Amino acid sequence: MGGEQPVTKNAFCHMRRLARAVSSAHNGRVLSGSVLHHRPTMCCRPCSGEDADPALGLSCVEQTQRAAGGGSAARRGGSGMLPGPLGVWGGAVTSLGTGHLLAAASGPVSGGAGRSGEGSGQPASPLLQEFFTDNLWATLPGSWQEALDGLKPPQLATQLLGVPGEGEVVRYSSVWPLSLLALKSTACALAFTRTPGFQTPSEFLENPSQSSRLTAPFRKHVRPKKQHEIRRLGELVKKLSDLTGCTQVVDIGSGQGHLSRFMALGLGLMVKSIEGDQRLVERAQRLDQELLQVLEKEDKRRPQVVLAGPRRSPQHVVRWVEPTALCEELLLPLETLPRGGARLLLTGLHACGDLSVALLRHFSCPEVVALASVGCCYMKLSDPGGYPLSQWVAGLPGHELPYRLREGACHALEEYTERLRRAGPSLRTHCYRAALETVIRGARPELRRPGVQGIPRVHELKIEEYVQRGLQRVGLDPRLPLNLAALRAHLSQENRVVAFFSLALLLAPLVETLILLDRLLYLQEQGFHAELLPIFSPELSPRNLVLVATKRPLGEAFSLLETEDR
Repeated sequence: MGGEQPVTKNAFCHMRRLARAVSSAHNGRVLSGSVLHHRPTMCCRPCSGEDADPALGLSCVEQTQRAAGGGSAARRGGSGMLPGPLGVWGGAVTSLGTGHLLAAASGPVSGGAGRSGEGSGQPASPLLQEFFTDNLWATLPGSWQEALDGLKPPQLATQLLGVPGEGEVVRYSSVWPLSLLALKSTACALAFTRTPGFQTPSEFLENPSQSSRLTAPFRKHVRPKKQHEIRRLGELVKKLSDLTGCTQVVDIGSGQGHLSRFMALGLGLMVKSIEGDQRLVERAQRLDQELLQVLEKEDKRRPQVVLAGPRRSPQHVVRWVEPTALCEELLLPLETLPRGGARLLLTGLHACGDLSVALLRHFSCPEVVALASVGCCYMKLSDPGGYPLSQWVAGLPGHELPYRLREGACHALEEYTERLRRAGPSLRTHCYRAALETVIRGARPELRRPGVQGIPRVHELKIEEYVQRGLQRVGLDPRLPLNLAALRAHLSQENRVVAFFSLALLLAPLVETLILLDRLLYLQEQGFHAELLPIFSPELSPRNLVLVATKRPLGEAFSLLETEDR
């Protein structure tokens, strides 16, 4: 690894800093009604003597529960301050972890440049490519290796990534070390809840590809995931618009205009749609016209239905929005209004990287009165400039989040957990790619972590077939002689590769929490009112937290925004 620090040392430093930062931010701010819930603590069989802390005379279970505040989910009054024991986690990480709590953290969230955009169903972790070349399994503490080695994917889903329900007990197949239990409990305790306040998701019970809560015209050309997102965010924006008296919604980074179209033609809002890609704007305009024609035909078939007013398509504008400069077009009203009459609501559905930051900076403009922003692609944030935004987080020691950690926060924990439960052959892809890296390094040592795209149905290939196709895609001779015995030895470690990646996924919600908490505090520091609400089913849409902000307090009305309309 050259002059780089050992993986374990790097990983622990990241976890210690992150845990302190998140713990300090949670306990040091006044966050009115913030959505943060403590998860139940873990329990296991009686621990061995080496897992107990002789200084405290406590078992691993007792220590873990004490650090977590005994599983209490209480809040202090209405201030949003969290109970004091939760602040213990910063210290628990360093005292109980003995340098190993996130040995996997700089693993799957480290390496070269990789993209895991919103909703990535096949996490392409740069670190897993180096599982064999850098002998990453050996970087884990021996007690962790012993606990995880041999676990099948469904066991990893239940014992490592699963969060038990109320009254449910996780049954471990062996005695786990306290540091590993503390890692799991820490990650669960400090992350914002991602569970929305509705059943998952009732709209697809009848047909998994068609939302029962969207009419057929609004479902056309829209995938189920996007159907769910535009309906949920659109309805939230409509409620927020009514509560704040907005005259116009501005959808930033609108793409093909699915959200804008639903808000304008489905919910009757006046919408301006801003997108930097001319081709996407042209397609959005064609889809607008196609939808209008369908709606007009439906109107003729139902003459008894009286519309409240003429339908108005969203106005599409081709414009790049810079994160550091105000966009005048964004602030211009669609209609001539009396001076001071424009009241804008800004929204963005998975606005990528710095685009979400641009929404926050425009919120300070006097014309803007409300905001509903769902971010994604945290690895694309400018450094500096995109994080940190708040003075509070910027003042925390060790608040830094390098690219590798931000990239890891974009992976889909719930979706991957379900893949583990199914134990499908697609999990083999991780091991195949790591084995391919050993062959690439042997042929060309300077070529590290090249992108390998476009190999269909990987799980149906033999490992040597995958390697040959992979070599061709990175510009190497696919006829290179292969050591089949070595490749098959790598394949025998498939479960270790999956276990290592699962460890790292524990950190993803925690890193996302710190990024979103920073944005929320940035708004609150300016005197605005802000909340984070989980509005999408995380199984369908992993980046499911919407940052809602207003310039006047909404009180209890904030909680109504995330409810499911009847």
